[in-house]
Amino acid sequence: MKNSKNIAFFLLAAVALLVLPLMLQSQGNAWVRIADIALLYVLLALGLNIVVGYAGLLDLGYVAFFAIGAYLYALLSSPHLSEAFPAFKAMFPNGLHSSLLLVIPAALGLAALFGALLGAPTLKLRGDYLAIVTLGFGEIIRVFLNNLDYPINITNGPKGITAIDPIHFWGLNLGKALKIGDYSISSVTLYYYLFLALVLCTILISHRLQISRIGRAWMAIREDEIAAKAMGINTRNMKLLAFAMGASFGGVSGSMFAAFQGFVSPESFALSESVMIVAMVVLGGIGHLPGVVLGAVLLSALPEVLRYVAGPLQSITGGRLDASILRQLFIALAMIIVMLVRPRGLWPSPEHGKSLARKGVAPASGMPAAAPGVEVPSDELPGAASRPMSINP
Repeated sequence: MKNSKNIAFFLLAAVALLVLPLMLQSQGNAWVRIADIALLYVLLALGLNIVVGYAGLLDLGYVAFFAIGAYLYALLSSPHLSEAFPAFKAMFPNGLHSSLLLVIPAALGLAALFGALLGAPTLKLRGDYLAIVTLGFGEIIRVFLNNLDYPINITNGPKGITAIDPIHFWGLNLGKALKIGDYSISSVTLYYYLFLALVLCTILISHRLQISRIGRAWMAIREDEIAAKAMGINTRNMKLLAFAMGASFGGVSGSMFAAFQGFVSPESFALSESVMIVAMVVLGGIGHLPGVVLGAVLLSALPEVLRYVAGPLQSITGGRLDASILRQLFIALAMIIVMLVRPRGLWPSPEHGKSLARKGVAPASGMPAAAPGVEVPSDELPGAASRPMSINP
C-alpha cells in the first residue's frame, strides 16, 4: 500500500514538472526563465551538498567551478578564439562550435580537476581555515578571468565573451522555438526540460553516492575525521574525491548557464553567489537531498517574485526606497525567520535520536527500551537498578 502511494506521488510530481513550463509560458517567458535559473541553482546546490553536506568541508569558493564551466563552454562555442588568435582563425575561420556531447564531459572533467587541485593543499584544514582558503580560491579565479585579456586575450576581461552558441544536438536547436503543428514551444521551455533532466540525473547520482560505501566514508569523516582514519578510511582520497565530485556538477551547471545566457562575464561569479549557494544548502537542510532542492528553489525564485512586492512599495514611498535594497531586505528577513524557527533547515534529515527510538533503543542511555506493556525488559531483574553490580550470581 505504501509503495503504491509513493508511485502515485512520483507520477503526479513528474506530470506537474512536465506541465509547469507550458502553464508558465502562457503567462510570459519571464516566469519560465525564472524556473530555468532555479534549476541551475538546484544543480549547483546539489554539487555543493556533496562537499558541505556529505563530507562536512565548508567551501566558500564553489562559484569558481561554476565560472570554469561557463568560460569553457564560451571558448568552445563562440568565435572569440578565432577573433583573438590569427593562427586559430586560419584553422577555424568561423570559430569553434562544439557539440554538447563534447562540452559537458569537458566541463565536468576540467572542473573536477580544479576541484582536486583545490582539495590537495587543504587536506589538513577544517572549519574556518578551510573556508578562508576556498574563499581565496574563488576570488583568485574571478580575478584571473577579469584580467586574462592582456597580453593574451583569453577571457576578454571585464567585457566578457559574447555570441555564445545555444545548445544544439540531434538537429534540435534550443535557441529557437520548436513548432509542433500550430503550437509553439519557446526556447526557454526547451532549456527547462534539458535542465530538469540534468537535475534528475544529479539527484540520482547523489542518492546513490549517499548510500554507497563512499557516501558512508564521507559521513564518517564529517562526524569525526580521526575516528574515520582509525577505522581504515583513506581520508585523503575521500576528501579529494568529494571536492572533485562536487566541482564537476558546478562545471556542468556553468556550461549550461553560458549556453542559456549567451554571454558570460566575471561579474556573474562574485563571492555573493558562493554565499548564496551555501545558504541554499543550509537553509533547505544540509545533507538532505529534498531539503537542498527546496532551499535552492526558494532562494533562487524568491528574489524574482519579490520584484512584484518591492516595486509597489517603492512607488508608495515616492521612490525614496530602492527596490533592489527592499528585495535584499525581504530575503534577509525571511532567512533570519527560517533559521530561528527551523534551525536545522526547512526539510532536515531525520534526527539520529529519533531513528534510534523507533528501533527500540533509548537515545540517552543506549540501552534497549522496554516493549509496550512490559515494565522491565526480559533480561533485567526487577529492582536490579538498586542492587550493586557483581560478576558473581
